[in-house]
Amino acid sequence: MASTEEVAAFIAAEFPQTKCTVLEVGNGGATVSHQIGHGELRPGGTVSGPVLMSIADVALYVAILGEIGLVPMAVTTSLTINFLRKPAADRSIVGVCKLIKVGKSLAVGEVYLYSQGSNDAVAHVVGTYSIPPRRQ
Repeated sequence: MASTEEVAAFIAAEFPQTKCTVLEVGNGGATVSHQIGHGELRPGGTVSGPVLMSIADVALYVAILGEIGLVPMAVTTSLTINFLRKPAADRSIVGVCKLIKVGKSLAVGEVYLYSQGSNDAVAHVVGTYSIPPRRQ
């Protein structure tokens, strides 16, 4: 297992391009936040789908790293998203992940995405990650 601080440091070092901030890791889950700016919006004043998918993917990856340790080559194999309502264009998006199953080679989790300050999810995501074999 890896702590919130260890995972946050790893993400900052290995993925400097991400705008996601690791807020919490542990208990089979994780919470991340992503500040929304003009570049993340699409016509109609809503957060673009690819941005929402990216936040969910980071939340899932962070939760998995918290559970299995810092395994850089764990990779997304499946990501399914349901867009539920229009996210606020002027608030951060918060991703809350709960792992459903972590096995030796696959991890499955779900992520709810929220506009910061709202209890109504803007999207629901289910994802699967492939975990590389551990080296002896």
